[in-house]
Amino acid sequence: MSRKSTPTHAALRRKSSLSPWVSIAWRVGAVLGLYAFAVAFHWFDREGLRDNFDQHISFLDIIYFTMISITTTGYGDIVPISTGARMFDALVVTPIRIFVILIFIGTTYQFILKRTWDRWRMAQIQKMLTNHIVVAGYGKTGSDAVNELVARGIDPACIVVIDGSEHALSRAEEAGCNVLVGDATRDQTLQDVRIGEAKTLIVATGRDDTSILVTLTARHLAPKVPISIIIKADDNEFPARAAGANTVINPVSFAGLLLAGSVEGMHVADYMLDLASVDGRVHLSERCVAAHEIGKPLSAIATGLGVRIYRDGVPHGFFEPEAHALRENDVIVEIIPTGAVASS
Repeated sequence: MSRKSTPTHAALRRKSSLSPWVSIAWRVGAVLGLYAFAVAFHWFDREGLRDNFDQHISFLDIIYFTMISITTTGYGDIVPISTGARMFDALVVTPIRIFVILIFIGTTYQFILKRTWDRWRMAQIQKMLTNHIVVAGYGKTGSDAVNELVARGIDPACIVVIDGSEHALSRAEEAGCNVLVGDATRDQTLQDVRIGEAKTLIVATGRDDTSILVTLTARHLAPKVPISIIIKADDNEFPARAAGANTVINPVSFAGLLLAGSVEGMHVADYMLDLASVDGRVHLSERCVAAHEIGKPLSAIATGLGVRIYRDGVPHGFFEPEAHALRENDVIVEIIPTGAVASS
């Protein structure tokens, strides 16, 4: 899981298909190949070298001299005396030495320092994760949900995105979100994002079966966390609710509602979209009843236009007797102007 500031442009990233050991083998092979090349040249040009110890250049001397030249600046016991040997050491061996050092540093960073840093950074982010929003899946729907949340004033630092695609997560990082590469159906993945401390979980994996499994896993780990899930097939709505989802959204059904509303008039569907989007002039808001509102009718609230209350989990419209007197612990659903904040 990581955070980064928004860059000036996105760099396309893709998870390497090579295992760590194969990657190390490639690096070792590259070093040995460069070393073998230098040994071969020095052997064929051994007349350009002088051994100050016994005046004889053997193959073992070549191996020794090449290794010392690549890893250090040499000890002076064997030295290049011809112009060709000196130019080779200056123009080829020295760059090889730098390249080998960079390979060693890169390997150390990738397999030791970077992993240690990532674990430390993840631990620091986890300490700050509380009352956050977890988004499982960053496809079209998940990214749209995050964009809408940010547009409504949610700090991207309070959003954690889980996805198996590095490319998808790079876009989430650009938006300022915390990200975690992983499978949201696994207990450990959800525990890593502290699902038990989350404000809500949005499940938009792109597959109904996967989304329902994520919901089951999350509900097992966090019995009280609100879960919103998007499903594509009507017959999966009941399994999604049975898995523990509090809100089940079917985009096909919603589109059907908009189409049906348009039959009643050209402005009905427009107003429904207005309510659903932060870009509209008004939007729906949900809050708990305030202390000074207890006993008053729903129509008397001053923060917006009350349309429904939830009492003990049961919905009651503004036209029903239950809305004539608000009670403690009632949840109010109201229409408020965009940009207004309902009082609690």
